[in-house]
Amino acid sequence: MQEEHDLPNRILRALRFRPKGMTITEVAKQLGVTRNSVSKHLEILQIAGKVDVRQIGNAKLFSLAQRVPISAFLCFTKNLILILDNDQRIVQVNDQCQKALKRSKDELIGLTLAEAALPVVSTPEALAVIEGLEREQVIADIRYAREDGEFFYQMQAIPTTFEDGEKGCTLVLEDITERKRYVRNMEFLARTAMELVDMPPEADIYQYIAETIVKVVPNPRCYVHSYDEAKQEFFIRAMTPDSIRNGVREIIGEDPVGKVFPVRGVFYSAPFNESPSTFFAMREMHFSPYFEDEELSFADSCLHVFPEDTYERLQQRFEIARIYLTGLVWQGQLFGLVGICMGPEEVLEDRPVIESFLRQASIALARRQTEERLRRSERRFRDLVDSSPVAAAVIESDGRYTYTNRAFTDLFGYTLEDIPTGKDWFRLAFPDPVRRREAIAAWKADREEAGPGRARPRTFPVRCRGGKEKTIRFSPVELSDGTEYVTYEDITEERRVYGMLVGEIAGLRKK
Repeated sequence: MQEEHDLPNRILRALRFRPKGMTITEVAKQLGVTRNSVSKHLEILQIAGKVDVRQIGNAKLFSLAQRVPISAFLCFTKNLILILDNDQRIVQVNDQCQKALKRSKDELIGLTLAEAALPVVSTPEALAVIEGLEREQVIADIRYAREDGEFFYQMQAIPTTFEDGEKGCTLVLEDITERKRYVRNMEFLARTAMELVDMPPEADIYQYIAETIVKVVPNPRCYVHSYDEAKQEFFIRAMTPDSIRNGVREIIGEDPVGKVFPVRGVFYSAPFNESPSTFFAMREMHFSPYFEDEELSFADSCLHVFPEDTYERLQQRFEIARIYLTGLVWQGQLFGLVGICMGPEEVLEDRPVIESFLRQASIALARRQTEERLRRSERRFRDLVDSSPVAAAVIESDGRYTYTNRAFTDLFGYTLEDIPTGKDWFRLAFPDPVRRREAIAAWKADREEAGPGRARPRTFPVRCRGGKEKTIRFSPVELSDGTEYVTYEDITEERRVYGMLVGEIAGLRKK
């Protein structure tokens, strides 16, 4: 009797040393018992999940089951796990799930998902996945929104067969919120980077910054300042959403956008002691009566530019307990400030992402400023050259004429539209093919010999508009980027006088 009782353990020990498996006959022969006894106990061990069987021809080959007990799986995985029966009643739930749901096992066992009204798994999206489950495992991403934010779970619904043969399913939920946020944030930064690059010069970049922040911050109250370094003044350039701007206008009696905040003599001294570098990183400012650790009052943060009796109303109306303040700073230069107002219980999420976006915006502002300086410099150059009495032209390295001044048109009669390229110029200025080839060859030879930065004057007879021919001294200079700056001097009269003098001298010699 004792031998029969110990037979299951003896069978398991025998199978342990035969990993490829054994038939019923092989087990019975090794243990010295009947096939019927071995067959009966192997069937029980199979139901218990301790052995596996596979069919090879007419024979059944038994081996130890390589399975992790479900209890161990439930305890050690970090995922949330619920096991449901065929009626979607909860029959098992792991510790991690109880902790996340803040519900004990005793409260949940025996309830259907609908009755339990659990977050995530009792949503219509999750229930639809479970009800449609057949033989194959299904994986779905489930979005769950609550007051403190948006969360994402990847839910695996796995068809499950219990020991008594009843069907059910196992739900495995993995919190992928951080993964989703990371992907979303990278997409956000990539999109805004392209938008800032493609933004036309006339677009209001400050309004764009404010509107972009509104899209990523819940319940936003945002303002954006520009900064005039020469005047040391801040200007409110944007305030979003419009309901906030309209509310501030109602309280202070004027539109806040355009309001000036003079900081000369204040900005760099106590109590502020600010500089562009101090504004580079985002800071958090607390205000009373919501916090006791305030360094500056809300009125101080506004430099007292609004009527003194409006600050308390502004704070109460828009629940301004703190401001997250970030400078639009790049390479030590301050272009403006961005303030995000929050209530006492609100916390700014995704701060690194918002800071990265504001760095992008700062770079875009720096680029705009540089481009504007270049445009001003170019305008000055054009004004200077255009007002010069000396005819001049600018030729790009590829031979395109990009600029001619008024004196050029006065001298030759041609406009920039007449000579878009060097070929057009030579064709008009030297209509005779032989003289044209000579002029082009001389131009190229002089350019190779002189090199960049050195003038290479040469005189050519040039045909002007209307057919008149003039003797012109060309003085081209090649710049460092391959562009050429050319001045043109009319020496027709000089040549005529010179010719007359030469003739007179020759006549005197003959006499």
